[in-house]
Amino acid sequence: MKLGLDVGGTKTDAVAVDADGTIAGRIRIPTGWGADAVITTILDAITALRQEASFEESAIESVGVGIPGLVDAHAGRVLHAVNLGVESLDLVDAARRVIDVPFAVENDVKAAALGAGALRGDARSMAYLNLGTGVAAGIVVDGKLWRGSRGIAGEVGHISVDPNGRVCGCGQRGCVETFCGGGAVARAWGRPGALPILDIFDAAEQGDVEAVALRQGIARGAAAAVRILVLSADVETVVFGGGLTSLGDRLRDDIVAELRQEAETSAFMRSLRLDERIELLPAGSPAAALGAALVGAAHREQGAMING
Repeated sequence: MKLGLDVGGTKTDAVAVDADGTIAGRIRIPTGWGADAVITTILDAITALRQEASFEESAIESVGVGIPGLVDAHAGRVLHAVNLGVESLDLVDAARRVIDVPFAVENDVKAAALGAGALRGDARSMAYLNLGTGVAAGIVVDGKLWRGSRGIAGEVGHISVDPNGRVCGCGQRGCVETFCGGGAVARAWGRPGALPILDIFDAAEQGDVEAVALRQGIARGAAAAVRILVLSADVETVVFGGGLTSLGDRLRDDIVAELRQEAETSAFMRSLRLDERIELLPAGSPAAALGAALVGAAHREQGAMING
């Protein structure tokens, strides 16, 4: 079994993948807060997967973990995962003290990009664009992650597209994330509610002027991210994932309309057919956890090659 865990700010999604590449088990459990609790969550998820899919610890070939924050995949270390209360965590070393199997860790968006590519079964280049609390992308070329020279390829959330826009958490103004990042948009909305982005879409349809502007901004920011990814990395497809995609066709239709409107005055942009090159992951997709499993399996294979 190859295990993959997507450790999120509130929940951890985990899958067990058998020798045929089939997901043999899937569980979701709450994620703990703080470094020690994150390790406990990972170990508890492994135990729950074993119970769900009925296999022994000895059957585990590898474990891959996708996690937010800055990830040093080589060292197995996570830094500045603020949504988890983690400043620095030697995740691989801590986990292997309890379960001595090959572990690997990767940034959650990059892992999800690999998983989305595997689920699509398309060898062409693609970008996975995560619209969640923040905005980031992972780029996959020939089935492999493209990291860039310093590992930040795909960090489109902090590209400024409006120098007069709202201040971003990174200190710039008008970043893509200030338009279509769930956290930034919810703060701009400023009204109570468990699902602020859904509330914005609903209020916009009722004619609320502020909601209309924020909803249009979400489409504008997402469309800008698509343009950036295609024009800079020349990916064939941009696949959307993350919490905002639970809006389904309401979100997709807005983004398509924005891309078409922006292309009206440019023959060059029309030639790129960006409106035809976007997809949304289905609700409940296991892409992130599956991608983490692929990361763990690849790390194990590389280690086997190095060690003969």
